[in-house]
Amino acid sequence: MTSLLLTPIALLRRHVVRPVVAPLGLRAPSPLAGRRVLITGASSGIGEATAYAVAQRGARLVLVARRADELKRVVAAIEEAGGEAEAHVVDLTDGAAVDAMIAEVLEGGPVDYLVNNAGRSIRRSLELSYDRMHDFERTMAINYFGPVRLILGLLPAMREQGFGHVVNVVTWGVQIKAPKFAAYIASKTALDSFARIAGREAWKDNVTFTNIRLSLVRTVMVAPTEAYAKARAESPEQAAAKIVRALEDRPLTVNTVAASVVEVLNLTAPRFTDFAFAAFDKRFPDSAAARKS
Repeated sequence: MTSLLLTPIALLRRHVVRPVVAPLGLRAPSPLAGRRVLITGASSGIGEATAYAVAQRGARLVLVARRADELKRVVAAIEEAGGEAEAHVVDLTDGAAVDAMIAEVLEGGPVDYLVNNAGRSIRRSLELSYDRMHDFERTMAINYFGPVRLILGLLPAMREQGFGHVVNVVTWGVQIKAPKFAAYIASKTALDSFARIAGREAWKDNVTFTNIRLSLVRTVMVAPTEAYAKARAESPEQAAAKIVRALEDRPLTVNTVAASVVEVLNLTAPRFTDFAFAAFDKRFPDSAAARKS
């Protein structure tokens, strides 16, 4: 996920007490046991870590990703550990392929839980984006239209059976509004808003939605940005623990304290935060990768 105003936010995060996750053996039986859980972007990073954590709770996994070999490796690891998983290789920006995959998945029954994890991050200033409309189109394609197509395809069966839960992996940028992330944050904000509205419409059918607004997570997606090298970041396993907790507890949102503080400042002192973000924007220039045409 994104790394935004590293210096001031890092100061806030030092004082955040992280929840302690009890060992699996000390937990009550998980509500995920025996349920079908579809996870996108499951071939690496947060998605892979989430797949392993959900499998440990006895869920029946439906794993989706583009890379067949990597997805096959994850499925094999789950099955070797005694879990149950099926793989579906699909590009979530290919609408016809996604529709076909949804139809195939539903042949095995409704999906009880959906984790929209697959995504694309772009850190590039508007100054370098004047001739790059495709940056905005491709982030919307994978971060917004892909998840929405999945939700629309799986939601009828969830509502018919009277149960379902969707977890959207978004970003703390939804609250912070950091410079250089216009394409990325806008696409995630669209999904965040869609889920809030969908949750209100599906509430009567016991179908709920959680938006997890993650901070920086150390994955290959953030590797091209030099500013992230020394930044404080969560591991994919830590992010996966939050996702599992969200699947089990079904909260409305999962926020960081730092982003919530900045959100309040954005509302109560907008010009001050504009000034502060503009100042820090100059301290963290575009990466070499962002400057490539």
